[in-house]
Amino acid sequence: MGSNEYYFAEGCFITEQHNTEDDPAVSVARARVEPGRTTRWHRLENIVERYLMVEGIGQVEIAAEEPREVHPGDAILIPAECRQRITNTGTVDLVFLAVCTPRFVVSAYQDLEEEP
Repeated sequence: MGSNEYYFAEGCFITEQHNTEDDPAVSVARARVEPGRTTRWHRLENIVERYLMVEGIGQVEIAAEEPREVHPGDAILIPAECRQRITNTGTVDLVFLAVCTPRFVVSAYQDLEEEP
């Protein structure tokens, strides 16, 4: 993938598309989850996130809502403070844009899983 892609502790690969102190209102990152993988339960403090699904098929889980299948073209709203995770249920990479308002900062990420 892209040379700026990195693995994030959440359990997915991230490529920052737009995330700068000069525009604190929003950030956009390309997220990639490999087939069969599930990201860690987490939440973002004071940040609303939207998943704009680009490729693949998955299942998103938000707070106490029933899990729901996601496909390219779907837009998923994740309110601030809500626990969330996503699973790639398909056979190709699950790719989505993560749009955060205000912009994503690592200090807002809260892992909700205990280490084994």
